[in-house]
Amino acid sequence: MGWYPLQDVSNSKPLFLTIYATILVGIFFSSFYVFSAIYSGKPADFNTWLTLSPSSSLSNVVSSHRDQAPNVSTPTAVEPAPYPPSKQTRPIWEVPHHGTKMPPHKSFRLTKTLVQQRVKDNVIIVTFGNYAFMDFILTWVKHLTDLGLSNLLVGAMDTKLLEALFWRGIPVFDMGSHMSTIDVGWGSPTFHKMGREKVILIDAILPFGYELLMCDTDMVWLKNPLPYFARFPGADVLTSSDQVVPTVVDDSLDVWQQVGAAYNIGIFHWRPTRAAKKLAKEWREMLLADDKIWDQNGFNEIVRRQLGPSVDDGSGLAYAFDGNLKLGILPATIFCSGHTFFVQGMYQQLRLEPYAVHTTFQYAGTEGKRHRLREAMVFYDPPEYYDSPGGFLSFKPAIPKSLLLDGEHTIESHFYLVNYQIKQIRSALAIASLLNRTLVMPPLWCRLDRLWFPHPGVLVGSMTRQPFLCPLDHVFEVNIMLKELPEEEFGHGINIREYSFLENPSLPKQVKESWLDVQLCQGGSQDCNVSNSTTPSGVLRFPKNSKEEMFKSAFSSFKDVKVIQFSTIQDAFAGFTDKTREERFRNRVKRYVGIWCCVENHSPGHVYYDMYWDEKPSWKPVPPQSPHDDHPPW
Repeated sequence: MGWYPLQDVSNSKPLFLTIYATILVGIFFSSFYVFSAIYSGKPADFNTWLTLSPSSSLSNVVSSHRDQAPNVSTPTAVEPAPYPPSKQTRPIWEVPHHGTKMPPHKSFRLTKTLVQQRVKDNVIIVTFGNYAFMDFILTWVKHLTDLGLSNLLVGAMDTKLLEALFWRGIPVFDMGSHMSTIDVGWGSPTFHKMGREKVILIDAILPFGYELLMCDTDMVWLKNPLPYFARFPGADVLTSSDQVVPTVVDDSLDVWQQVGAAYNIGIFHWRPTRAAKKLAKEWREMLLADDKIWDQNGFNEIVRRQLGPSVDDGSGLAYAFDGNLKLGILPATIFCSGHTFFVQGMYQQLRLEPYAVHTTFQYAGTEGKRHRLREAMVFYDPPEYYDSPGGFLSFKPAIPKSLLLDGEHTIESHFYLVNYQIKQIRSALAIASLLNRTLVMPPLWCRLDRLWFPHPGVLVGSMTRQPFLCPLDHVFEVNIMLKELPEEEFGHGINIREYSFLENPSLPKQVKESWLDVQLCQGGSQDCNVSNSTTPSGVLRFPKNSKEEMFKSAFSSFKDVKVIQFSTIQDAFAGFTDKTREERFRNRVKRYVGIWCCVENHSPGHVYYDMYWDEKPSWKPVPPQSPHDDHPPW
């Protein structure tokens, strides 16, 4: 009916027809311009995701809309188009245009169309998690995009993560899990629920016809793995493992006959073959039928149902599962576990380039995983992490050669070495607390490995060198060190940083250039007085065995200095003046140390570290002799 007036005018005089047509054309182009202005805004500048803190709140910009999405195991038959389609294909890290509203959650449902928009060379790389792992997910994505890979998707198990990733410019889909946003903890019922979601996800994606590289969020990619997987086109599944004894010394697949450790499902590659789909379906059905089965145990049980023979003489693949599935085991030397990377350093010793590291074999929960990645300088933190209020305190550890290298590697020699370092760290923690500075932990040396079970010191057949630079969580309870404790009982918190912190390329210029070196001297000797002045070379000479008040007085003039580094911490601190402060400090740091595990032929076999071992003349590194004795030394 809107066009009837035009028909009437067509019978009128030419002048009126011309005027009317001109008006209509003007309206058309004006409308086109308005709609173009609304929907074609200039993309926001987002050159680096580090300009946004992973912990920053998005509550002020996200919509309160909460559409419920179905479980990923049952994708809808009629696929809803992503909203709008271009949102899923825009460059990663490109944030939505200014004025964009949060799309309805149903537009983030897992569909073939959604996955297809991110696929490249028929491969999709996927991880998933809840909001508690936001910073791990950002790190995971950053490593992939730095490697030139954009064919990735992140599954969000809660609404908060879904919205946060959308606003960060990360391709995301809704897993429909409606999970808690907090860290669930390894081994908890919710942890096992997450494992089931992984299996459901694999079973949902494989029918789309794409190769799937499924990853846990607590791993990072260090090298593009896709060319490696392409070397084994016959493989239905390529999986990582917990193997700690090398079976190869190059970049071949691990020798499947020699891999006795569990296959680890934190990194594995699936092709959409009939055999792989059958495996995913049966694995899913197994876990849904019995909620007591851990997903990884279920995978190992079903895959090893039939194992062997080799597919051929050269590929390294073996028949598994039902005798038709072709399985390959990724080499633990370069697809590294937390042991082969952080403890053994296999790739370094064999002069190989690692593809990935997965933070397994660690002892401090999520905080321990994060700290290990930070020690290796492969975790991405926001800028404020590298410029802490109050500045930093560091020191050069002093370890006698005899403690490090002489004699046999025994429980006694291990504890002598570690205790020597613990005492220095205790002094540094005290000074950091007095000066309200963040302590940069020193590198930590160990003679013996730490595990969950009895062993002779290091694993037989492994490449663990003695002594070795051990992760902080081998000795210290990193999760406790980073936990907020009640001040009335434990005093002020003491922030820490990883030993590699001051060498991290992300350390800003204003921190690198604001530095004070402190050298200890004998009190009463020449130029060794409590003073705020430095030597001509910029060094502060400070008396040994100084107490609380002397530290406060001497360093009060250096509050604006970003880094204070002691040439040694031995004999630096003589004690607190404020006894209440001392008591709270002791209560805190006693809980900072953990256990070594485990002595053979003794139950229990663990030995407790003691922050104040030197105050107990009869202290010896022995396991508890009875259940009554089995408790931390506090």
